[in-house]
Amino acid sequence: MAKTQAPDTSSITRLDQTKISQYFGCNTFSERTMRERLQKDVYKAYRQAHKRGEALSPDVAKSVALAMKEWALEQGCTHFTHWFLPMTGATAEKHDAFITWDDEPGQVIERFSGGQLIQGEPDASSFPSGGLRATFEARGYTAWDPASPAFLMEGPLGKTLCIPTAFIGYHGEALDHKVPLLRSMDVVSKSAQTALKFFGVNTNSVVAQCGPEQEYFAVDLELAQQRPDLLFANRTLQGAKPPKGQELEDHYFGSIKERVLGYMQDVELECFKLGIPAKTRHNEVAPNQFEIAPIYEAANLASDHNQLLMEILKSVGERHSLAILLHEKPFAGVNGSGKHVNWSIATDEGQNLLEPGQTPEETLQFLYFLSATLKAIHTHGGLMRACIASAGNDHRLGANAAPPAIMSAFLGGQLNHILDAIEKGDLADTSTQKILDLGIGNLPRIEKDATDRNRTSPFAFTGNKFEFRAVGSSQPIALPLTVINAAVAEALDGLNAKLEAELKAGKDLKVAVMIVVKQAIIETKAIRFEGNGYSEEWKIEAERRGLPHAKDTVAALHIWEEPAVKAVFCKPGILSEGELESRLHIRHEQYQKAIAIETQVLRQMAETQILPSVVADLGSRAESLSKLASAGVGVPESLKTALQTQATLAGEAQNRLSAMKAALIAAEAVEDLHARTEVFGTSVNESKHALREVLDLLEEACDADLWPLPKYWELLSPLV
Repeated sequence: MAKTQAPDTSSITRLDQTKISQYFGCNTFSERTMRERLQKDVYKAYRQAHKRGEALSPDVAKSVALAMKEWALEQGCTHFTHWFLPMTGATAEKHDAFITWDDEPGQVIERFSGGQLIQGEPDASSFPSGGLRATFEARGYTAWDPASPAFLMEGPLGKTLCIPTAFIGYHGEALDHKVPLLRSMDVVSKSAQTALKFFGVNTNSVVAQCGPEQEYFAVDLELAQQRPDLLFANRTLQGAKPPKGQELEDHYFGSIKERVLGYMQDVELECFKLGIPAKTRHNEVAPNQFEIAPIYEAANLASDHNQLLMEILKSVGERHSLAILLHEKPFAGVNGSGKHVNWSIATDEGQNLLEPGQTPEETLQFLYFLSATLKAIHTHGGLMRACIASAGNDHRLGANAAPPAIMSAFLGGQLNHILDAIEKGDLADTSTQKILDLGIGNLPRIEKDATDRNRTSPFAFTGNKFEFRAVGSSQPIALPLTVINAAVAEALDGLNAKLEAELKAGKDLKVAVMIVVKQAIIETKAIRFEGNGYSEEWKIEAERRGLPHAKDTVAALHIWEEPAVKAVFCKPGILSEGELESRLHIRHEQYQKAIAIETQVLRQMAETQILPSVVADLGSRAESLSKLASAGVGVPESLKTALQTQATLAGEAQNRLSAMKAALIAAEAVEDLHARTEVFGTSVNESKHALREVLDLLEEACDADLWPLPKYWELLSPLV
């Protein structure tokens, strides 16, 4: 099948020939733009409200809206929209023109009020709510998030002003991913501020930060459009192993082909204009797999930007005749795609609290926040597994270059050595170098990258941050970030209370901190693991340590109902009990729907494409053998055997197809939500896998000219 050639890009605006710094964020209503366009008192009021997390006054909102409208119209905008993140996993928007009736009959004027900026009203009943909103309860609101700058999306005949917003129900229920994330950032900020006061650090806020690395596959668009499974299920539901996959390991960090490089540069151009700080691009391990990674920024901005990035990857891909696949495992037998969510927390002045520091006092503070993070993962490792569970990620976790489904933390040799010494109370290590006393004066400087990385660790410390490697490539990062923030806040509150008690008992600060840190180190030792997370031995060892191991989404969803999960979300007000229950309901529904769609797509592919082609191939081969026999040519038994084997496989495929259809019907008849998830995760999934096994064998036996679908070797061949 012929491949579509890369489009002529000569007409693309050559902003890439200008310094990035000169046009970075040119399509955003950034603080720099606001500072230039707003009156000083208005800008000051906006900054103060933003810094304190307070709502804007009507007068300030009106002034900001007027400046934003004038800026947008100057940029060629015709419409505006409240851009939000419903619990579909995608973004949502409803466009309105900047017009209203003028006093003169039949004439319109451009208008955009402060009220339109601050609040919109989409139909809440048409988005997943998990029971928070009934079908007849349509009212919902979008509320402007001033912390995330408005931006422009370019269309063929004009631009649209997009205003990042939170999405809430009529009674204030969170109907999106943004609201819980913002709440969790506020909670962890307060807990961290309390901790910092012990160390003599006063700060207005502590900001959770993130830098998500995004992996994706790029395949020829024309070929992808010939595969119903890629169109509707976002992954291949059938496909025999290609002659060459990633075995030679020659794709990782290899030279980027011109067609892909042109695509990447176009993506980066769009990112820079929208203020997305894209930093790194490279080939990933699997054929036609790539990665783009940004610079760190505030977690809520990183979340919005990652959602935008996924849209940009797909839309720019179409310009270059490429289909961009964000599914966690689009191809069997080769690496899946993840989203490495790098997380840390920093003061509003930029001090990274997970930076080891260069003085003993800084190291002491670092050990405190490190201990809190370890305690968070130890307490809520199951929840962290549950928050990244999906039908897609089930195919990836535990496979090559993906972390296992068991949550553990990798710290590296140097840090582990120091923590072990603290636990034992040793004054010196085996080399007689003094590393610790209760005065902390001789604690050595911890180097930023003093140890190797561990690709098999789902939660690894990488110098001054933790890298949550188990997040799926298609998943919004808001939920994993919310879980980390909530768990760390809870852990900090616990450590803060213990430290306060030690200080009230008359302990010196350094001594008290080391007592609390030592206790946390002992309590959390079970999650520290430096070895091969893929090994069978680790599964046995993890079970011995009592670590949770939810092998798939079905098992992971049970974790959401545990009392500890309810406490970490509901006690600080990140989610109400109703909001938490709604999210569990949605996770069940999304899992079931994903499996059902895959099953229906595979059924149609097998019934209308694959099996008819195989039967045609069987008929053609049988006819050819019959003609040979009629001509007096001896037909070798091996050819007859091969034909019979193929016919037997076709019959087995038909049997397994019938079994899969029956399994789907039975699953959809189950009324209880939880029980239905169990059936989809077992009998439906198993029947789907059983059918694929036979179809893959039939592909290898069928005449290539008759096979109806582009094969793996075509989809994964180099994009040139």
